[in-house]
Amino acid sequence: MFADLHLHTNFSDGTYTPEELTAHAKRHGLGAVALTDHDTVDGCARMAIACEKEGIEFISGSELTAELNGNELHLIGYAIDTQNPKLLVEMAKFQSVRQNRIREMVSRLNKLNIPLEADAVFAIANCQSPGRPHVGRALVQGGFCATLDEAFERFLKKHRPAWVPKFKISAMGAIALIHQAGGAAVMAHPGLNRTDDAIPQLVAEGLDGLECYHTKHSPATSEHYLALAHRHQLLVTGGSDCHGMNKGKPLIGTIKLPYEHVRELKSRANAIRQTQMQPAQGH
Repeated sequence: MFADLHLHTNFSDGTYTPEELTAHAKRHGLGAVALTDHDTVDGCARMAIACEKEGIEFISGSELTAELNGNELHLIGYAIDTQNPKLLVEMAKFQSVRQNRIREMVSRLNKLNIPLEADAVFAIANCQSPGRPHVGRALVQGGFCATLDEAFERFLKKHRPAWVPKFKISAMGAIALIHQAGGAAVMAHPGLNRTDDAIPQLVAEGLDGLECYHTKHSPATSEHYLALAHRHQLLVTGGSDCHGMNKGKPLIGTIKLPYEHVRELKSRANAIRQTQMQPAQGH
């Protein structure tokens, strides 16, 4: 039995609904999946219902953008309590920042004489956690760019005229937030962020795992992170990082993580929850 533990829906910057994504997971013979939308758990309830209907095991999750020593990295919280009050309060803040970032991008486009309106982007996003792909799609729909690639190349990529930096929570803050919501904290696609130096520091702060298998990791990169995970006694996870049709072709089905890793992940999250539930030792 195989799993894909890194998937996005239209509740963040993916194009599939939770139900469509689940149907794809079923078609690819996946036995377990995790929904890891950016800065939101809004899609988890629907995905859980869809997975139950298809006989697929569902793991709740969310991908948080974090920062350590000036470097961006992404931390996924797995098996988190999607009703956790503190988590929801923090996510509402992240979402508000994301919405303001969209307004700032649109304002920069307007200064370039591109009459795009923020409302057009929010209408396409139709979620609380909008991102750059939604601006790209609005540029294509408005006839300002021919393709999503062109939108990113001309305007939205880092250091392009409409690029706006992302708000990032501290890596320590992200790990603490995930743990207090009863989840396990895993560094997503470490090979893309080139932050190997930070791993020992993150382990000391409670990092639980590394996403060793990812569509953009070569076999050598995966081996490298498997060795690091082994050295630091970290969980091993993997996922396709599927965003639906945003990246040209859907990536679901390209990464098949052996189920034993799901078992270990759930066991770690259970241990974290037990720790959270223990009353503080008072005198």
